[in-house]
Amino acid sequence: MPLNGNVAIVTGAGGGLGRAHAEFLARQGARVVVNDLSPDSVSETVAAIRAAGGEAIGCIGSVTDEIAVKQMVDDAVREWGRVDILVNNAGILRDRSFTKMTIDEFRLVVDVHLMGAAICSKAVWDLMREQNYGRIVMTTSSSGLFGNFGQANYGAAKMALVGLMQTLAIEGAKYNIRVNCLAPTAATQMTSGILGDDQLAALSPELVSPALLALAGPDAPTRAILCAGAGHFATSNITLTDGMYIGSGDEAGEELIRNWAEVSDRAGEIVPDYGFAQSEREVASASSFQPVAALAANR
Repeated sequence: MPLNGNVAIVTGAGGGLGRAHAEFLARQGARVVVNDLSPDSVSETVAAIRAAGGEAIGCIGSVTDEIAVKQMVDDAVREWGRVDILVNNAGILRDRSFTKMTIDEFRLVVDVHLMGAAICSKAVWDLMREQNYGRIVMTTSSSGLFGNFGQANYGAAKMALVGLMQTLAIEGAKYNIRVNCLAPTAATQMTSGILGDDQLAALSPELVSPALLALAGPDAPTRAILCAGAGHFATSNITLTDGMYIGSGDEAGEELIRNWAEVSDRAGEIVPDYGFAQSEREVASASSFQPVAALAANR
């Protein structure tokens, strides 16, 4: 049991992917806090874990409720003394084209996915720093990474979670807190109206959950984006091309258009270690061309 003794919180674990996550972590030896809005669903997941010989407690409440989230973490610490793993899985859908989408629908989805993950992560952050150990998994999506029609709210929230992950991974590195993203494809209540029956049959949530052992285990990477579905696993990256120095002035826009192919050429692209890598490259590129420009001006 590679996670023996670990304490894991899984949000949205009353059914679907969250329940599969909770049961998988329990089979790996983790003691699991099962969170969801439905008391019956939480009880069922807790009972299933205990019936299989695992340890679990339930916590009913919304991830957007800071008081409820604090109580959830307090319950975990009171029961088991620590929190090692947080899986931010809770989410909702309010799909419709951007033309028809209301701002309330947009805000609600962002609130649950992004703010919910931020609230839960904040609730365990200081504890993990004190322990000098923590593993946090954000649930992103192909909708955020690549876009999907009718999911502007969902896609925006899911890509925002990647940005949250990137920064928390940097800030948590010295405290052995590793933060990653999981982009799952699974047949759940949320996806039942999107995918066909044949696709749903191949996309069992249980085929995604093994990704958590890689992302939340003792040897987990940090700042990884792991895509998982139907037993297939791949990583996704946000990259930066070599680009080229074009210069300043009104003519720079036209010059950029003429050189778009070179600017966007992906040969030699990198995955930056931090956000300032972009500005560092830009300043270095400009500096290397300034002497040439000055020489030409003096001729």
